[in-house]
Amino acid sequence: MPELPEVETVKNVIEPQIQGAVIENVIVRRSEVIAHPMADEFCRKAAGQTISSMARRGKFLIIRLKNKSRIILHLRMTGCLLVTPPDYPEEKHTHLVMRLNNQTELRFSDTRRFGRFWLLQSDEADTYSGIGKLGVEPFSAECSAAYLQARLGKRKKTIKACLLDQHVLAGIGNIYADEILFAAGIRPSRSAKSLTKSEWQCLAETIPQSLSWYIEKNRITAEEYLQTKGQDYRNTPYLQVYGHAGEPCPQCGNLLTRAVIGGRSSVYCPACQK
Repeated sequence: MPELPEVETVKNVIEPQIQGAVIENVIVRRSEVIAHPMADEFCRKAAGQTISSMARRGKFLIIRLKNKSRIILHLRMTGCLLVTPPDYPEEKHTHLVMRLNNQTELRFSDTRRFGRFWLLQSDEADTYSGIGKLGVEPFSAECSAAYLQARLGKRKKTIKACLLDQHVLAGIGNIYADEILFAAGIRPSRSAKSLTKSEWQCLAETIPQSLSWYIEKNRITAEEYLQTKGQDYRNTPYLQVYGHAGEPCPQCGNLLTRAVIGGRSSVYCPACQK
């Protein structure tokens, strides 16, 4: 599943291409990708609206419209957004197409069909998408050592599992939890309550630093993004530990270890991570 750095990359690539454009019409080929309202109503309410901006919240994307309504999207496992010319070959499993007045189309494809759209009016409470239940953004001032310790410091769960709790921190998934804990020198299997005050401080500093670094490594032009069909923007070559079990640690040279923690595959350095 795309995590915060990947979703941020999608926003950075897509927003400049659609900002200010008018949605002329919407074609929905698989009605199940529209979670709210019904697909016909979604198409009717989106048509004619001007796109004012795009934002990210956790792993969600938000397309803000000039009339103050918003389209919320979650890519889930295999969802992909592309901005294309109208005559560009369409990807297999394309389930939604927004035709824009700037001679482009915003297309959503999804092999596994888990991705979802919600359209909410300006005065409509979001009781549908789950955004309201998200915790703080990792880049916000609220994501402090005091906050993390207060929310997680008494938990018996592993610190890895705690970082994946979207009600506490929005956007971190399995990959970047491993990368953050490696950078902070904390073993993922440790219980959250075992962390010291200095380790919480280190974690609070490492989380935004690490995510920012990967966002920068993800940087890609709109042309490159389209050429690779939105699939080659992830920073796999730059990951320090995730996917590298059995290889030398990039810091100390000891072999990286794989373990299953909370049902999730985790990789860490037994020498560098306390």
